[in-house]
Amino acid sequence: MSSGHGVAHSEENPGRTSGELHGIQLWVAQPSNTRDGPGEFVHLAEPPRINLENGIATVLVGEFADARSTARRDTDLVGVELDLHRGDTTIGLNPTFEYALIVVNGEVNVGTVPVRPGQLAYLGSGADECRFNSSHSSRAMLIGGVPFDERLFMWWNFVARTQDEISDAWRAWATRDERFGSVASPFDRIEVSAPPWMLPTR
Repeated sequence: MSSGHGVAHSEENPGRTSGELHGIQLWVAQPSNTRDGPGEFVHLAEPPRINLENGIATVLVGEFADARSTARRDTDLVGVELDLHRGDTTIGLNPTFEYALIVVNGEVNVGTVPVRPGQLAYLGSGADECRFNSSHSSRAMLIGGVPFDERLFMWWNFVARTQDEISDAWRAWATRDERFGSVASPFDRIEVSAPPWMLPTR
């Protein structure tokens, strides 16, 4: 999903009896040349998968090994789900990217450093490969890309460049301006009070 100048969406369990969902949500800042465009949503039914030394890689966005996702990307980046089995796994990296690894479940060793759920291992840039080890089945997300050279300002669900842009976005949301569109959903719309810098001072 690309937000562009603004988009609203509803996160719902696809079936009333399908149980709990366990997922990971990645936010990527759009560059100035596309961030004021229209919002967009595309469903990826079958992202490409690659067999690894001891696991499977699912390419969600960008290019990895010999596979390329059809997901839209406005900057040079990659997002790969790693379903790792017991043992060592070596993956190729793009030296111009900086990378990080997020462990969803299990435990993954990056070199001699164990990375557990809830932790992000910053892998840096300049390397052409990285070796992981897992003593049992683990799942992780590899994210990477060319370092973003624009300053960001984020508050609540709004990502912008300046505080004034955030204020404008909040006003549009609070007044139900057409900027964000509408969503047919059984859930109530989330309301949020003004950013702290817009609240009256005593």
